[in-house]
Amino acid sequence: MDCTQTRSLLHGYVDQELDLANVIAVDEHLQSCMACKKIYDQHSALRSAVRQHASYYAAPAALADRIRATIGGPAAHAPAKTVKPRWQWFQLGRWLQLGTAVTATAAVTWMAAIQLNGPSRNEAIMQQVIASHARSLLTSHLADVATSDQHTVKPWLSSKLDFSPPVTDLTGAGFPLVGGRLDYLDSRAVATLVYRHRQHVINLFVWPDSKSDKMSPMQIYSRHGYCLLHWTDAGMTYWAISDVEPADLKTFAETYASAK
Repeated sequence: MDCTQTRSLLHGYVDQELDLANVIAVDEHLQSCMACKKIYDQHSALRSAVRQHASYYAAPAALADRIRATIGGPAAHAPAKTVKPRWQWFQLGRWLQLGTAVTATAAVTWMAAIQLNGPSRNEAIMQQVIASHARSLLTSHLADVATSDQHTVKPWLSSKLDFSPPVTDLTGAGFPLVGGRLDYLDSRAVATLVYRHRQHVINLFVWPDSKSDKMSPMQIYSRHGYCLLHWTDAGMTYWAISDVEPADLKTFAETYASAK
């Protein structure tokens, strides 16, 4: 996918309206093209600013009745008659007021729709997690460092990142460590720990979160045929994804959390 195609899809990418194939294509292009990545960051910043700072004002309940009365009231069907210029200016003033009210109502409705229907931060990150997981499977690039030795994976990742991710082999619990790789989520470099459960691949994305001093409840999601699990603990945020059964992914996450 070239820059022209990518930029034509950026609005849909930011609004999470694209199908999985286009999400993956745009995601891959953004990782290699800093010019398009800069435009994407600008779109994302604008969207976040609108969602965080725009105010919502409910229109008065009687506004709709006043508009109907003005547009469709008896005066609208009255026969034409000669009027004084002063009456014409008065009527023009009423329509200008009505037009202003309708325009303001439309603007308020649009702003409210952005606030109420816009995806949450978790939803946006979730789409990035899905795209990264799918890309690793489609390209058969599961790991940058492929080994079950946690004492090799952890130092390698720590040398590439500004934090040290908790790494542990869970072979005894049925989730052997496959390796680790670098990825890019939530506008930063993250660690990806790769595990297997029978024939299924589990990607565990890890990066710092200053707001997560204590362990949060695990939240489970289902999107595009994948099961996802998210939690935070001890200054880190975690996203696990796989096509295993939800109960198996929950067992993996609980085992990892208790073993690290």
